[in-house]
Amino acid sequence: MNGLLVHETRANHNEMIPTAHEVLGVVRETETEFTLRVKTDAEVHHGQFFQISLPKVGEVPISVSAIEDGFVEFTIRSVGKVTGELLRIRKGDRLFLRGPYGNSFPIHQFRGKDLVIIAGGTGVSPVRSTLRYFYQHRGEVPSLHFIAGFKDDNSVLFREDLELFRQRFDTIYSLDHDKVPGFEVGFVTEHVKQITFTDFSDYNVVIVGPPVMMHYVALECLKEGASEDKMWVSFERKMSCAIGKCGHCKIDETYVCLDGPVFNYSVAKSLLD
Repeated sequence: MNGLLVHETRANHNEMIPTAHEVLGVVRETETEFTLRVKTDAEVHHGQFFQISLPKVGEVPISVSAIEDGFVEFTIRSVGKVTGELLRIRKGDRLFLRGPYGNSFPIHQFRGKDLVIIAGGTGVSPVRSTLRYFYQHRGEVPSLHFIAGFKDDNSVLFREDLELFRQRFDTIYSLDHDKVPGFEVGFVTEHVKQITFTDFSDYNVVIVGPPVMMHYVALECLKEGASEDKMWVSFERKMSCAIGKCGHCKIDETYVCLDGPVFNYSVAKSLLD
């Protein structure tokens, strides 16, 4: 897995050339999902993504699921050729990164305001670093409400983190149909009504998941009194080049890799496809 190592200084760095990074750890989350901890000193913001590649195999865009000093984490679902090979990665191996790319969640705008985060399935991955940040800096928001939905008990991600979040946040964890202790039953849309937006003096809402899920969760939030300009979503697209050249992520005139992946809902409502 080591391949050819590429070393560059920041002065002559080409944003299209991947560089080699050591894998510090691997966690199997579910039967198909796993988390890689990768060594890097890159400046990364919550909600950004990297292009991860393996020589002679290919490259995939993956959102960052954790940001700490000296490393980032990526939570990946094994669904194809590249992600299948990444599943074989072990601690001490090397993979290639380029990035980070895209914009991020506006953490500076979240400070001092109530925060609601609603995520479905693998959509929990892009918001995990934000949740971990506010877990570590609890005083920066008056309250944090977190709703997470999964298909079934076998698809639950980040079990240890979910338990930690219960201790400091107002949480609702839900499974689509399964009755399991600690989880509600039903889709995340069914639990939005438990958030009373009109009780907040000021707030922000983050919604991440499949496009259909984000669409209907946003509608439920609006029904409960949330404002469009206070809601944020994150898109997962096939961002092949990540610099606005290939057009694979383009929706109408918007390049998700450049203008996103994070969008205010007032803009995103016309991009959801």
